[in-house]
Amino acid sequence: MSESRYIFLLVIALCLFGLLMVGSSSVVDAARNFNDKWYYLKLQGLWTGIGFSALIFFSNFDHHKLQKYSFTLFIVSIVSLVMVLIPGIGVKLLGARRWINVGVSIQPSEITKLFSAIYFSSLLTKPNKHVQFVLTLILICSLIMLEPDLGTTLVVIGMAFILYFGSGGKISHMVLVSIFGAFAIGALILFSPYRLNRLKSYLDFSHDPQGSSYQIRQALIAIGSGGILGEGIGQSKQKYTFLPESMTDSIFAIIGEELGLVGGLVVLICFLILLTKGLKIAQKAKTKFSSNLAIALTAILGFQAFINISAITALVPLTGIPLTFISYGGTSLLIMLSAAGMLINIAKSYE
Repeated sequence: MSESRYIFLLVIALCLFGLLMVGSSSVVDAARNFNDKWYYLKLQGLWTGIGFSALIFFSNFDHHKLQKYSFTLFIVSIVSLVMVLIPGIGVKLLGARRWINVGVSIQPSEITKLFSAIYFSSLLTKPNKHVQFVLTLILICSLIMLEPDLGTTLVVIGMAFILYFGSGGKISHMVLVSIFGAFAIGALILFSPYRLNRLKSYLDFSHDPQGSSYQIRQALIAIGSGGILGEGIGQSKQKYTFLPESMTDSIFAIIGEELGLVGGLVVLICFLILLTKGLKIAQKAKTKFSSNLAIALTAILGFQAFINISAITALVPLTGIPLTFISYGGTSLLIMLSAAGMLINIAKSYE
């Protein structure tokens, strides 16, 4: 089977599974808040339809044309990230200003993931652009952190580093930037009380059990309750207001509770296959831009999934980020399906 068809079928499977899990995990919140237990499932279904339209479009759109508009897309990203910080334009929710309301809520940081991948892929086709690459990365991440959104910042940094290495960048440059990045992230944690509390919770789950440790403790209870085969679809107890963000950031915990270790491993294997196929596409791509873009898109799709899963299973400190193709969230799903469409088009260009 060709890589393009493999990616297409795998993405369809993950999205359909996502609809199933969003429906299961959101019924309690939806019934309580909207008197309609399928409210969130209906919205996710609508966004899935829109997202698949984007996937079909980009899978048939010549990705080389994106290189021509890469700088324009970068400017759009910067402008949208600035707009979200302006009171009256940006929407503040749960202490973070991450959305712009234009009839529907749009999350500029999600758009920036994709647009920055296109811009960096184009930039790294040219020689001696290392300083510009680093300065641009710092600018983008600084604006995202002002929201604040550490999870998305980590995805953008991870994507940029993987792309830089994959495009032939020097390891010495990566080491220097990594040292700077480690100090910057350390400072962000030390001077932010809620991030410091999350780090303490990661190191000691008994720290603040009703506060900063609450979500991860409930997530681990959910995963542990699932055992090997799980409690069954729809049988989660943690979604009854015990587990925060059960349909978004914490949805993998519901998967573990309802489908057990087996269900969780199947999801992991699907993402590993996606990563493998994405890297093969990058290897076979005919142009430097195509190869760079395939690496960047694969990094976004895979890295975001593994950060989410690692955070919910307490392998890394908890950070809020959706599970690729599965978590509830319109902008994120639309962007991820667009990225998958571009990846399919790169594969089709040499098949």
